[in-house]
Amino acid sequence: MARLTALKALIQRFSFLLLLMASVALMMLSRMDPAFVEHARARVMDGFVPIQEAISRPAATAARVVEVFVDIAEVYKENKQLRQENARLLQWKQAALRLDAENGSLRSLLHYRPEPKTSFISARVIAAPGGAFLRDIVVTAGRREGVHRGQAAVAGAGMVGRVVEVGEWSSRVLLITDINARVPVVLDTSRQRAVLAGDNSDQPRLIYLPLDAPVSVGDRVVTSGDGGLFPAGLPIGVVSFVGDHNIVKVQPMVDMGRLEHVQLINFGLPGGLAGEAERLTSLK
Repeated sequence: MARLTALKALIQRFSFLLLLMASVALMMLSRMDPAFVEHARARVMDGFVPIQEAISRPAATAARVVEVFVDIAEVYKENKQLRQENARLLQWKQAALRLDAENGSLRSLLHYRPEPKTSFISARVIAAPGGAFLRDIVVTAGRREGVHRGQAAVAGAGMVGRVVEVGEWSSRVLLITDINARVPVVLDTSRQRAVLAGDNSDQPRLIYLPLDAPVSVGDRVVTSGDGGLFPAGLPIGVVSFVGDHNIVKVQPMVDMGRLEHVQLINFGLPGGLAGEAERLTSLK
């Protein structure tokens, strides 16, 4: 034991000298036989690879563990948010169920009749508005597609006219700006009823307005539903001019000169030209 301790002390005392001598020997050996040194270095590197891999595994494992904990924290946070949202949705669901039950009860008391189903047919405009004496368009949808007289023609944000003639493959739509067009309307703000009358200009007039009717520029004009031809609430335009002698002009929602496609809407109303035609056919 004493000899080993003395040998260890001797090696530690001369360790620097031994390392220096080993370095000089390796340099001389590399000069004398480079291939042998390169082969030995490769062997040493191969020997240290498992050790390095073993050392790197705990670090990679630790990184993965950290990622797992971060993911768990994120999942916990999202789960907490989803629980809160779920609780709010359950509250809204309960409120909706209560309102639905209340609505059903009120409908039964009022003998409520649901509105008829609405369907529409999209069609392309193949003929632009006519000249100074005619404001109509021809569209690529007819009797084969289920088009009927009296259906409203809608484009973009508002109503543009109604179907007046129906062929097998095409139909003619009379625009609301035509001199023969008459549409029952109501002012959305004051609820004042009137009739929109075309005059072959770009801005039709409101007629049958009382002299003291509260009308202002910018008032929204929609269909009133009178006559059963169109349902109430279809946008028509806005009041653009209020003059003397009860002259009121309306700017349509849609530019009639740029119509490319329209929707022919069947509101399922019993009145109107289609219902009248069916009644006359049944009488025959």
